[in-house]
Amino acid sequence: MPHSGSNVIVFFTDQQRWDSTGLHGNPLDLTPNLDRMGRRGTHLYHSFTCQPVCGPARASLQTGLYATTHGCFRNGIPLPDHLPTLARHFRDGGYQTGYIGKWHLASEEPAPESQRGGYEYWLASNVLEFTSDAYRTVVFDNDNRPVRLPGYRVDALTDAAIRFVDTARERPFFLFLSFLEPHHQNHRDDYPAPEGYAERYTGRWTPPDLAAMGGSTFQHLGGYWGMVKRLDEALGRLLEALHSLEILDRTIVLFTADHGCHFKTRNAEYKRSGHDGSIRVPTALQGPGFDGGGQVQSLVSLVDLPPTLLDAAGLPVPPAMQGRSLMPLLHRQSAEWPEEVFIQISESQVGRAVRTRRWKYGVHAPQCHGSRDAGADAYTEEFLYDLHSDPYELTNLVGLESHQEAARVMRERLVRRMVEAGEPAPTIEVAPARAGGQRRVTPAEARA
Repeated sequence: MPHSGSNVIVFFTDQQRWDSTGLHGNPLDLTPNLDRMGRRGTHLYHSFTCQPVCGPARASLQTGLYATTHGCFRNGIPLPDHLPTLARHFRDGGYQTGYIGKWHLASEEPAPESQRGGYEYWLASNVLEFTSDAYRTVVFDNDNRPVRLPGYRVDALTDAAIRFVDTARERPFFLFLSFLEPHHQNHRDDYPAPEGYAERYTGRWTPPDLAAMGGSTFQHLGGYWGMVKRLDEALGRLLEALHSLEILDRTIVLFTADHGCHFKTRNAEYKRSGHDGSIRVPTALQGPGFDGGGQVQSLVSLVDLPPTLLDAAGLPVPPAMQGRSLMPLLHRQSAEWPEEVFIQISESQVGRAVRTRRWKYGVHAPQCHGSRDAGADAYTEEFLYDLHSDPYELTNLVGLESHQEAARVMRERLVRRMVEAGEPAPTIEVAPARAGGQRRVTPAEARA
């Protein structure tokens, strides 16, 4: 199948919440470039990771597979070299391929060529937060020589991406640009924004879940917002470079993130939970096939993005991919789309969750260890949220007699999605019943 000739760039951030963007109502004007991209192109309003931790999510985005299928169910497991990746699919389609930034899918640093997923051009670090700091960016080239790039880390990687685009533009290219920001800097557990940026946003708007639950929010949110702002400025510079090189209109650009950030409000760190703070991410696309697409309300998973990019580029979508291309949905060629997204959770726990527009339901396996076990045969109900009345998931309804039908419907959805993802059908221990008080849920509402 011939490719479309469109270039493809993935602008990939790390640990970025959906509500950090103007597209989702953030009032701080942090993301004017992304907001414009969403208005020009296609905004995936309900976009979710399939695994809220770095390595597993990245492996899913490279392969279109769930973590229990590709095997990287926790950090520190290298991507199996036999698995087809986006890089290999695009190379087979005649594209130049390049990877810049954070990889997190190799077993050592620097990443050996055999563990780079098939990317030809390489300027990356396996675990960027360990090889660099905010103003000390160190990555490795194709020959695994260390390269120190000048500037704030976001700018350093963006400059490298612009240089790649400038040299590669004569024939179609696929570039994966992977940032660390707005992830915390591990060795000091802090969010180092550019000089002067944290001060702009400290004490300003706070999302309701973080305001209610605290965690490390009031220590770190100003720096986090500052990092988001600089990422958006970098996106604007990259789009302007494409415009100046006269290739903007034939370049597909995807903006998304591996997972969100809940600032130690749901567990002892920042992610690895089934709550929207962990799993909901900003996602928008522009370019051929996406311009004028508007706001898409269907629920989309990270595993749907690899087949979407291949389909948009006119390349075959491998039947083994567990996600599905959005292109028929975007072009109104098919109304069939799942009503829910499925999330696997590891490291903090062995957990599973399923989310519809209205309901969020999660289970965990208390007998298992999330860093050792990919899944379990038996789970226990952990949470149920009504996202219509409680969008920031502050009131856990699991076990309420008034919500037993909603829990039953969601339990069935979860088991079905686990089986579809290749997992065995588990047993699920129902939460102890408790009085529902004034609450009532009709059968129709339970299926919403």
